[in-house]
Amino acid sequence: MSHSVSASGKPAIVIIGAGTGGMAVAACLRNARVDLDITLIDPAPFHDFQPAWTLVGGGICRPEDARRVLRDCVPPGVRLLAETVTALQPQEQCVRLANGALLGYDFLVVAAGMQLNWGAVEGLADALGKGGVTSNYRHDLAPYTAELVQGLKGGDALFTQPAGRIKCPGVPQSALCLAADHFRRTSASVRVHFWSAGTSAFGIPFYARALERVMASYGAQTHYGQNLVQVRACEKIAVFESCMNGELLREEVHYDLLHVVPPQSAPDFIRGSVLADAAGWLEVDRHTLRHVRYANVFGLGDCTSTPNSKTVSAIQGQIPTVVGNLLQALRGRDSSESYDGYAACPLVTAPGKVLLAEFVYGGVAAPSLPLDPRVPRRLYGWVQRVLLPWFYWNILIRGRGVPTMHRVRYFSDAVPDWGGLPGRWAASLQRVAARVISASALTGGRMAPRLRAALQQQRERHGK
Repeated sequence: MSHSVSASGKPAIVIIGAGTGGMAVAACLRNARVDLDITLIDPAPFHDFQPAWTLVGGGICRPEDARRVLRDCVPPGVRLLAETVTALQPQEQCVRLANGALLGYDFLVVAAGMQLNWGAVEGLADALGKGGVTSNYRHDLAPYTAELVQGLKGGDALFTQPAGRIKCPGVPQSALCLAADHFRRTSASVRVHFWSAGTSAFGIPFYARALERVMASYGAQTHYGQNLVQVRACEKIAVFESCMNGELLREEVHYDLLHVVPPQSAPDFIRGSVLADAAGWLEVDRHTLRHVRYANVFGLGDCTSTPNSKTVSAIQGQIPTVVGNLLQALRGRDSSESYDGYAACPLVTAPGKVLLAEFVYGGVAAPSLPLDPRVPRRLYGWVQRVLLPWFYWNILIRGRGVPTMHRVRYFSDAVPDWGGLPGRWAASLQRVAARVISASALTGGRMAPRLRAALQQQRERHGK
């Protein structure tokens, strides 16, 4: 029998997933209306800032800086249920938990993230974490990536990308560039390879050409249309499968370092539910983020059917839409907020340097600054390393609104020559960030001194 958490008379909001999207939506709803009964469901003990895992793998960031205890992140007045969801039953307006209980709701928000299918590649699960096999898609393995890169003096380093959707689609390319940069600086005789099931270095052609130029500058060899299907750890062999003229071909490749991105999907409890589309994703309207058949169900983040890149910045763009339309639904009104498909993918091209790929639906470039986004810049490296973590922990998941900065801009088809941001731009923007931080009450008086110190370190390091 379903037990509704709205027995108190308050509208019951159940949110599945206490990651970026779920945590931020819970905080926004609580900030907007104190009369809501909000339950977050997530069995995880920690909340991770996953974009930092790439920097951990590059030896730039400490693992502990990318993780906090989950309960410490939950907004006041929001209930955390440390359980696993096993089934969705929208006809009865409830979810089934692993302990057998049914939890009822008036409105459901699904922010369950991606499921990493390590077992989909034969031999991979057993090979991880030893013998040169690693992945920045796990918090515990990212330090091993850094260890492998720093210890490799020669041989072959393989970086793979699977078929289908993945979260943080710039992870393998960033890992490759950070490793290749280290090999160059230490004069290591390492051959670097990018093996991808895709047809280019990145899914957006506007940015792919620029990224391929970066990878070529490191001497990286690219192999497209190649899907990793097996790892034979005892032989240090990776097996790739491709299709030529309708025939499946296999190629065995030796590795000394193998960085793997696992195949990914929506969680099984979504794939097996009536809320899923034919491909297994939570089927929501691409603009309103409301379910196409069940009006009291909303979704955001990696598990939905929206055809956008699955990144933290995409979730940031979706949060106002989900919150706004859910609040409208509570008032009996139609959805009015609309998501434009915005996503940003920070492609780390070298330590402290980032190509920030920003775009909306259709792969149309939509950078936040009037600068050609195909140029790797130290400013964006600073944003990723210093500003973004502060923003994430103190603004985003606390439900504090931020203005929309991106806009569609048009640039020449020709990839520009690389160059850094003019010093006066970088210094000016860092000064603006420092003023915002020190003048704002959003820090609660704790983070401003730490961030000011970080800003000062950056100025001293770069002579500005």
